[in-house]
Amino acid sequence: MICSNLNGCQPEKPGSCMAGQGSLPPCGPFATPYVVSQGPNPERFSKERALEQGTLFTDLNLPFHLKVNPGRVADTPLNQLRALDFAIQELGLYLDTHPYDAEAFSLFQEYVAMAKAAKAAYVEQHGPLVQCDAAMDSSYTWGNGPWPWQYREEEA
Repeated sequence: MICSNLNGCQPEKPGSCMAGQGSLPPCGPFATPYVVSQGPNPERFSKERALEQGTLFTDLNLPFHLKVNPGRVADTPLNQLRALDFAIQELGLYLDTHPYDAEAFSLFQEYVAMAKAAKAAYVEQHGPLVQCDAAMDSSYTWGNGPWPWQYREEEA
């Protein structure tokens, strides 16, 4: 196969690629990923703002192709649970690479305790969020509505 100069191949050498180019697909460039490095105790958004921005850490708030995330998320009990769960996930990922950050671990523990309490209160008031929550009732209520996404107050 003879390639054009547009995809990095040398037309005078059929099937060969220039330095730094691969052969799968023919003469395709290799990707070089870049991962942002974080130091200890990075600046963080509030858990609600983190849910809106898609990251807990301000240094990682890098818009995709200059896309700005949408506005505020409604302040509802279900969205508060979502924000806590999101912040817990983000802190867990951070702690995977920074296990000795005591401040982050303390915040992780605090958010987990808050999430447990908030989920219990939500389930008691609105019904089960996941199937396992139905085991806490006196009868099997998982199929009963309304479902969490059917509450009008939860819409943004």
